[in-house]
Amino acid sequence: MPPARKRTLRPTAPLIAGALTIGALVLPAQTEAQAAGSVVKVTGSQGNWQLTVDGSPYQLKGLTWGPSAADAERYMPDLASMGVNTIRTWGTDASSRPLLDSAAAHGIKVVAGFWLQPGGGPGSGGCVDYVTDTSYKNQAMSEFTNWVSTYKDHPGVLMWDVGNESVLGLQNCYSGDQLERERDAYTGFVNDVARKIHGIDPNHPVTSTDAWVGAWPYFKKNAPDLDLYAVNAYNAVCDIKSAWQQGGYTKPYIVTETGPAGEWEVPDDANGVPQEPTDQAKADGYTRAWGCITGHQGVALGATMFHYGTEYDFGGIWFNLLPAGQKRLSYYAVKRAYGKDTSHDNTPPVISDLTVEGGAGSVQAGRDLTLAVRATDPDGDRISYEVLDNSKYIDQSSQLNSRSFTDLGGGRLRVTAPDRPGVWKVYVKATDGRGNVGVETRSIRVVPPQVNGVNVALGKPATASSYQTGGGDCPCTAANAVDGKLDTRWASDWSDPQWIQVDLGAGTTFTHVQLVWETAYAKGYTLQTSDDGQNWRTVREVTDGNGGVDDLDVTGTGRYVRVNTTARGTAWGYSLYEFGVYK
Repeated sequence: MPPARKRTLRPTAPLIAGALTIGALVLPAQTEAQAAGSVVKVTGSQGNWQLTVDGSPYQLKGLTWGPSAADAERYMPDLASMGVNTIRTWGTDASSRPLLDSAAAHGIKVVAGFWLQPGGGPGSGGCVDYVTDTSYKNQAMSEFTNWVSTYKDHPGVLMWDVGNESVLGLQNCYSGDQLERERDAYTGFVNDVARKIHGIDPNHPVTSTDAWVGAWPYFKKNAPDLDLYAVNAYNAVCDIKSAWQQGGYTKPYIVTETGPAGEWEVPDDANGVPQEPTDQAKADGYTRAWGCITGHQGVALGATMFHYGTEYDFGGIWFNLLPAGQKRLSYYAVKRAYGKDTSHDNTPPVISDLTVEGGAGSVQAGRDLTLAVRATDPDGDRISYEVLDNSKYIDQSSQLNSRSFTDLGGGRLRVTAPDRPGVWKVYVKATDGRGNVGVETRSIRVVPPQVNGVNVALGKPATASSYQTGGGDCPCTAANAVDGKLDTRWASDWSDPQWIQVDLGAGTTFTHVQLVWETAYAKGYTLQTSDDGQNWRTVREVTDGNGGVDDLDVTGTGRYVRVNTTARGTAWGYSLYEFGVYK
């Protein structure tokens, strides 16, 4: 099973499934004259299975579905043009009908999912006690069977998929013997759901998705009524065949998520964060995955690869075929895998190299940063660039921030480095004006700007109006702000005003103060000096602080220097990594 950081990369299923509730599109396709639902069966015998739809062989050539149901008619023709015959969802409810209608109208079928807690693998919430919580199980059973009854005759339905990575996710809730009991109870409940669905709808198979093959022993023992298994596997997808053979399994399977190596599967880069594969490596990941799936003939019945999504964030850049609606190399790799000709398509620019001039391990906050990009367009289209950054490895934000830049020519782009120290991701997008994009990313370690002079506050006695005594990386005493380390901090109570002061030991004249803020910064504060620690003189007032690094040229003299904070920039208190006083 992949380690816990997997959960941070992928769009959560409630988010994707929840998107189906947005702006339901009413299509004219569903009427009393609507075609009857298909009869879908798993046929054959051990090691020689196939899926059939109305008696004809059917191999899933699919993608997981990201857009809202309201946009189904906008995207279904594109999916069909890619050779896609199947999409997968993580949730099924009243909002699903427009999606099913549009899919059926374009010859595409749906693996209709049902969400169970704690779905989504590591990091997911919503713990459930499957041993004792009959109320939750009864509610889920009632909801699922209601929607099966509603859609069982819909021509868009291919099969039902109960749960997503919950066997893995239960490790977030339990451990030891209790974890084993919960996993047995969960997979037993999945079997109860499968049996109930079969009673309502004998014409569509039932499966259950989990991460990698760690759930399969539990399904083998506790869920005999599943018609087939389903698995999410990315870089490890080519190991499924041997795992199936060694496990002695007696059911076929589909791969419900796969694609390029995930954040949990790649080595760390020189800055200590997962090294994101290049665009070309991601495209190759889809080609490789499909080859291994089709290579397990008679057992692997196809796949819905991850992800036909337009989400435009950290995970969207890592996985999506068309973030913000722009097509990538991976999009065309999937299209080729599914048997469509791309030789006449206009395809994306290819970025063959991206470097940080001067090195990515020590980039001064707020100073100039130059990125060197080597990109070509296979169709000779003019390439336009965009630079973005992301602070996920600092504050878990998935947001991409567009940055102004100066094109220096020759593929050199000059931007202003982020103002906040820590490891950032920087992205360069190369677009061709024809709906295609190439994206490459690198990490940079942002450090406080160098200051000329001597830090006379370093290691000196420091006190504060308050400090956090525990929780997370605390105690966070005032001394942490003058220890010269960017991984320790002073943190105050969550109230105004607060202060932190340093005793320089004797009257000292200084010309510069550098404040390195953590996320909880001061929007308003005064910089003060004192000869006795009682009577204070203001040497600088700040009313528009925005966090990051504050470099302040000042003229001050005193034994004591104080930052007196008056207005918080966040709902938290105040937090300083470093308080430097220079002469």
